Amino acid sequence: MVDQREETGTVVVGVDGSDSSKRAVRWAVRQAEVTGGAVEAVTAWEVPQFHGALGWLPPSSGDEAALEARARQELIRTVEEAVGPQPPVEVRAEAHYGTPAGVLLKAAQGASLLVVGSRGRGGFAGLLLGSVAQHCVQHAPCPVLVVRGEDG
Repeated sequence: MVDQREETGTVVVGVDGSDSSKRAVRWAVRQAEVTGGAVEAVTAWEVPQFHGALGWLPPSSGDEAALEARARQELIRTVEEAVGPQPPVEVRAEAHYGTPAGVLLKAAQGASLLVVGSRGRGGFAGLLLGSVAQHCVQHAPCPVLVVRGEDG
């Protein structure tokens, strides 16, 4: 059975605010435009490891809502910076709780393509491929495109 998202050409793109993810958003939008599909821009949010003054404490539900809202606002801002406020295709913005790789792999279920930047905001500037992109390439349920370098 074919998932409706795959049938309609949904392109999932990982967004973390980095220049690499902005290039990935632009590529995903161009691909969706060519194929008549839509883009699902996805970001992940997590509770900070040391939440609270005395070490880790579970956040209040208000904190979780604030973290999710901040992630969604950053996602929308990044997408607008990449493709403007009126992209030529439908772009849905989704912020989900979890690790970036886990969130992207779940979002890619039934998608026709997963697009990620080669490197995000991780700390190892010398790497050619970031850990999230590497994990997605190895485990995604659909084809994966890794966007590298400058826009062409």
